[in-house]
Amino acid sequence: MSSYEYMTIPAPMRSEKTKGAKTPSDRYAATLTEAINKMAADGWEYLRAETLPSEERSGLTGRTTLFHNLLIFRRPAATVAQRKEPAAPRPVARPEEKPAAPAAHDAGTPLPTAAPSNNPQAEDTASPVFSEKMRVAEKSKAE
Repeated sequence: MSSYEYMTIPAPMRSEKTKGAKTPSDRYAATLTEAINKMAADGWEYLRAETLPSEERSGLTGRTTLFHNLLIFRRPAATVAQRKEPAAPRPVARPEEKPAAPAAHDAGTPLPTAAPSNNPQAEDTASPVFSEKMRVAEKSKAE
């Protein structure tokens, strides 16, 4: 089963002047063709056009439904994997090496700490962010 990646772009609202296009319909068709060909150059296949509703704010408290014309494109998911460049390998710390130390800290300024808890019965656990222990509140007995 093939899987696809999808992309939507807004359909052009206005037509652009194009050499050889005399009527407004011809100019709009040329503008639409240009948008589709631009996406096709990047590997996207035109799938369909959709008109979808969108609820947007109108004033302070009001809401209005607007309809947007969208062009939908797709390409096989394998194409995405082929286009991505391989990531540079990350250096792996050896077991005997210590991980790199954090950025230097000015000895004159205090390190950030967690706010102290007023609950003396709270237990201490290691904080994933700070090097100090953080307090965990005990669950209430009513639960």
